Amino acid sequence: MFRESPREPTRDGVLRAAEKIAAILPPTPLLPVEIGGVRIHVKADVLQPIGSFKIRGAWHRLTDLTPAERAAGVVAVSSGNHAQGVAWAARKLGIAATIVMPANAPQVKLDATRALGAEVLLYDRAGGEDRDLIANALCDERGRVLVHAYADPWVIEGQGSMGIEIAAQLGREPTRLIACCGGGGLTAGLALACPDAAIHPVEPEGWDDVARSLEAGEILRVGPDAPPTICDAIQTPSTAPVNFAVLKARCEAGVAVTDEEVRAAQRFAFAKLRLVVEPGGAAALAAALAGKVPLDEGTVVTLTGGNSDADAYSAMLAAGN
Repeated sequence: MFRESPREPTRDGVLRAAEKIAAILPPTPLLPVEIGGVRIHVKADVLQPIGSFKIRGAWHRLTDLTPAERAAGVVAVSSGNHAQGVAWAARKLGIAATIVMPANAPQVKLDATRALGAEVLLYDRAGGEDRDLIANALCDERGRVLVHAYADPWVIEGQGSMGIEIAAQLGREPTRLIACCGGGGLTAGLALACPDAAIHPVEPEGWDDVARSLEAGEILRVGPDAPPTICDAIQTPSTAPVNFAVLKARCEAGVAVTDEEVRAAQRFAFAKLRLVVEPGGAAALAAALAGKVPLDEGTVVTLTGGNSDADAYSAMLAAGN
């Protein structure tokens, strides 16, 4: 399924990515908040230009392409946030981009990706089509570079730039990082960026393949009977070897959150932080609020995406009143 990575991600690569990203984007806010009587911080990457942290990995990857690779273009797979990150970077760099997206992706994400100039090809996620096979075939057919949403060393390093920003804003390395986790790109990047911090991956209930893989010591896929989840952004079938090599050496036991815990986190972010956070971007906060991970004053929670359909978001808020 996954193409073999040309190299391993490194902390030096994370530092280089952080320098490149700092040259074009201001750091996103690190906001204090109290949970259970403990003052922690949240990293509001929902305020990136595309509404997601995914801009980090996309920019690092595309700016490292050779001239020949830039001329050929790129292919990416995404439910919407990585899609927008790649499309944003590709437009800025003058690179052709094709994104393989699920037909049931939120319309707001489909529309935003197309608006950034990328070609969008849809696949049937509900029907079991394999997005990676489709993307690999496209790369072979068109001679393009695959920019995977998480199974890519450059993408991992780029996402890790968030950890470098956090440490600079705190004035020290955080004691623990609670991360929204799909395929493990951000989680692995944070582990490389902050080698002394405890790393807690948080996944949707029923889609906690990373947690089960960490427990088993080998990569396990999501089961065929995985339940529906509102967390489309972190609904991935399995992590990849390049991610798992980092995760198994660094992560604490993973935890899973329910849809209702995620909705409670979205409402909390809106009420307490005045932030719009999509379901997948609120998973880490959901785990903190539900008491599923330990908290101390050096804890930082990632808020990773804010691309939510307006009607669905309004209905979610109203249901909590």
